[in-house]
Amino acid sequence: MIAVITADLVDSSNYSESFLDEILKNLNSEFEKLQQDYAENEIDFEIYRGDSFQGIISKYQDSLKIALRIKSLINKVKSKDQKTSSSLADVKIAIGIGTFDYKGDSIAESNGQAFQLSGRTLDEMKNDSRKIRLKTPLESLNSEFEASLFLLNAVMEKWSQASAEVVYFLLKGMKETEIAKILNISQSAVNQRKKACGWEAISVLLKRFENVTAQSF
Repeated sequence: MIAVITADLVDSSNYSESFLDEILKNLNSEFEKLQQDYAENEIDFEIYRGDSFQGIISKYQDSLKIALRIKSLINKVKSKDQKTSSSLADVKIAIGIGTFDYKGDSIAESNGQAFQLSGRTLDEMKNDSRKIRLKTPLESLNSEFEASLFLLNAVMEKWSQASAEVVYFLLKGMKETEIAKILNISQSAVNQRKKACGWEAISVLLKRFENVTAQSF
């Protein structure tokens, strides 16, 4: 079993060329960092069509955490001519957990159940306001996380760029003091942003996701 993430940047045609370039530069850098965080061949991502990307994750229990790390990364990217701190860039991410039949030289050449579940789910999200969805072969799992991720989406809609920054570093396992140093703010400011982004609920959901998916397959 593997997890496949398929994603599209939201309304990327409205981004300036320099802003889109900045997002893609951040994404490519993040994909390299993720590969360093995991064992060789455990994770792989590719950008295609200029505003879409797809990834294979062998440790499928981590797929939601990785999806949120990527989403928070994109949310925190700032445009040079941006005047407000609201999240300008966003992404729709479909996670598919399932088998794979063939892993080619590139992700585009690979195929299997996980790819189909992820791709079809992203297609279903075209006219859906939700930013993250999950599809697996198990209906019980789908039902549980359909509801949970619906609530998560409501929480994420309230993120600002400042919130997304803190979420990103928390997902990397950093402590409040470390984040404060990186962002050049006080620890209490980090703690306030942590509360504002709904981190306590998010961390509970991530732990539940890891446990349930590990036990289900």
